[in-house]
Amino acid sequence: MSMTFDTKIAIVLRDDLEMWQELNVTAFIASAVVGQNPSIIGENYRDASGNVYMPMIIQPMMIYQADADSIRKAHQRALERDVMMAIFTMDLFSTPNDVENRAAVADKHAEALDLVGIAMRDTKKTVDKVIKGLKRHP
Repeated sequence: MSMTFDTKIAIVLRDDLEMWQELNVTAFIASAVVGQNPSIIGENYRDASGNVYMPMIIQPMMIYQADADSIRKAHQRALERDVMMAIFTMDLFSTPNDVENRAAVADKHAEALDLVGIAMRDTKKTVDKVIKGLKRHP
């Protein structure tokens, strides 16, 4: 059964990250999308033995890759369109907790953020305008 969605979830990763960094950034910013939109969580999974597993998101998340300049442009386009975003900056790899993570972001103006990942969920049309020109992650 195929489902279509009026919205699109896009995650954009900077193309110079190490694999462990890509996975870490993706996990963190994907959790923000889900936290902001709890209605996109499905039902628990159950196997034939009766074991219950946690529910997952019901909508695909599309992963894109961008160089530093392109991720900044996507970030700016999202801000111009009032798209709620999750962000991950290079500084967050060296902070030990959420309080220090938020302080590291609060310490910089938007144009000075060293972005390595952004995530958003909005209408397909809006997200497509924000990520225009980006290629899917290989």
